[in-house]
Amino acid sequence: MNSTEQAKAAAAKAALQEIRDDTVIGLGSGSTVAMLFTHLGEEVRNGRLHVKVVPASSQSEMLCFEHRIPLTTLNEHPQLDLVIDGADQVEKKDLVMIKGGGAALLREKILLKSAKRRVIIVDEEKVVAGRLTGPVPVEVLPFSYVSVARQIEKTGGAPRVRLAVKKNGPVVTDNGNFILDVSFPNLGSYLEIDAGLRAITGVIETGLFIGLADKVYVGTRTGEVQVLTKK
Repeated sequence: MNSTEQAKAAAAKAALQEIRDDTVIGLGSGSTVAMLFTHLGEEVRNGRLHVKVVPASSQSEMLCFEHRIPLTTLNEHPQLDLVIDGADQVEKKDLVMIKGGGAALLREKILLKSAKRRVIIVDEEKVVAGRLTGPVPVEVLPFSYVSVARQIEKTGGAPRVRLAVKKNGPVVTDNGNFILDVSFPNLGSYLEIDAGLRAITGVIETGLFIGLADKVYVGTRTGEVQVLTKK
């Protein structure tokens, strides 16, 4: 593994201690969370942990199958004991995040808002000392994506339809929607930008995650793990 992968692995392994026996947890998406599945699967198969998982995406669901981790649904367990997820950027001071690089932002936000405890795992390159820089992923209804993009431009944002890799056309989320990656010259007030985007008809959800992290495990290149908490 290179240094970045080592940092991710360290954060994932450290966060395993947050998972308690006989609980229902939500797991997000991304490369760092994928590493957590490996450790969790070993604990489950060896009988050291008994958990059920609500996956945030098709990727997470497939990883549950691969590592033989029991699945459940949010409808069966509307309040989760814990959610562990990754992030694209985390503001060090207030733990505001940008998420959605894997196009699972809607379900990830739903899970985080349904949890008693919320833990984020990232490598140190994802932590920002100052303001977040974006772009901000925005999930939109395909029927209205051109109209939504034009309205976003009027607010000062620069939207770009996210195109798929090895597939013609846009990325399609697990919910059947498109993703607009929106750059802003200055993110300014996170709350105002989030509210402004969400007020546009056709916007399903934004990748600004405000007040949705209780603790952040930050893996470093040296293999050490730093823990950030809300001030």
